[in-house]
Parts: sequence; structure tokens; C-alpha cells
Amino acid sequence: MNKKWLLPFAVATMAFTLAACQEKTQEEEEVVTEAEEHDHSHDHDDDHNHDHDDNHHGHDHGELSEKDKQISKGYFEDSDITDRPLTNWQGEWQSVYPYLLDGTLDGVLKHKAYHGDKTAEEYKEYYKIGYATDVTQIDITENTMTFYIDGQAVIGTYEYDGFEILTYEKGNRGVRYIFKQTDEHSQAPKYVQFSDHIISDKTAGHFHIYFGDDRAKLLEEMDNWPTYYPKAMSGEDIADEMDAHLH
Repeated sequence: MNKKWLLPFAVATMAFTLAACQEKTQEEEEVVTEAEEHDHSHDHDDDHNHDHDDNHHGHDHGELSEKDKQISKGYFEDSDITDRPLTNWQGEWQSVYPYLLDGTLDGVLKHKAYHGDKTAEEYKEYYKIGYATDVTQIDITENTMTFYIDGQAVIGTYEYDGFEILTYEKGNRGVRYIFKQTDEHSQAPKYVQFSDHIISDKTAGHFHIYFGDDRAKLLEEMDNWPTYYPKAMSGEDIADEMDAHLH
């Protein structure tokens, strides 16, 4: 397999064929899962802020404390952040991009448009850039990640490489958890960065991901944030999950 791992998020070094990034705006729109519940107060990065813990997705964790609500919006102390193992994202995950393209998420976009500042068509164009990826599936174990593109799989072994705190224009922050590929013979991306709006050792319900061979440049990526939900969920299940968070 040709080495194709530089393209998804660091445009100058990407090797996947992704859509061009759109011009950054002052307000970031969250993935459609969180829509109107976000505090859109950072520079165009999909380290978006939820009014709930993303661990809620697909689960019933009850009401969040006021502190947890603030953390999910991106307001937290450094002391609130903990390291996280790769097992927080363990499982089989599917990209939501195909569901955006085939119309499965159209109802969510219409609902979002009813409350938002764009038409459903404008939101769809926005997410075509945000969700764009050729990686249709990612399988994660305690120390490996397998990426599927064009029916082919490439696997890498990863070790934790710490986290980075990103501070946005309006004062809120996001955390990206970073893993470094350790097998010099693997074609897998050298670095993988997770953003799921969780800042402590908890299991993700969905995530946004950045990967490529330049750690620093990945941290600058703000427009393209491929998003993944559990493979076991149907497109309709995902749409329902997203729609539930528009209320």
C-alpha cells in the first residue's frame, strides 16, 4: 500500500484525498450531534464544546453536575485534565461522512437549520468539509489502530504521547489526546489526535480525529475533523442520537 497518511488533517502534508478546507469563521459550528447546545466560542476547531459529557452518547449517565457542564463547554482548570489510555476509544468505529452524503442526516440538518443561522443546505456544505475523510472505519485496541480505506486495512501500534490544551479566541479551551505510532515499518499515520470533549479517563461515545505525520501541524487543523460513531449503530441510529442533542 502506498503511504497516504499525511493528508487528512495537515493539508500541506496530507496523502488522503480530502475536500479543501473552508475559510475559517469566528464562530465554530459543532458537529450536528450537539448543534444548538454548544458554546460556539472558539476559533473554528472541532474541539467543540458540549453542554453535556460526550460519554452520554448511547448511554444514560444521568444529569451532569454544574462543573461537568462547564468542562464540556471548554471551561476547566488544568488540574481537571488527566491522562487517558487508548482503551478510552477501544472498539470498531465508522465514519459519519457517508451518512451525510447519502441524505441520512438530512433531517438532523433541517432541525439544526430551524434553530441555527444557516439553511440546511448551507449546514450540509459545512459538514462536507468537516466530516470529509476516505477512512471509512477505524478499529482500536489497547495499543493498535487499524485504518480502512478503499477496502484496504493498515495497522499501527501506538503509545501515548500526552495531551495538548488549545485555547480559543473567546477564552474557552479544548484538549487533544495524542498517540504516536511506534512501528517504523508501518504505513499507518505517525500521529493520531483525539478530540471528544472529555478531559479525564472516560470512555468515548463518539470522537473527532486528526492524524498525519506532523504532530505540530495537526494541532493547527481546525476545519476538517472526521467524526466516528460505533460501527454497530445504523445510520438512522446515529441520526437519532444526533437529533436528540438538538433539543
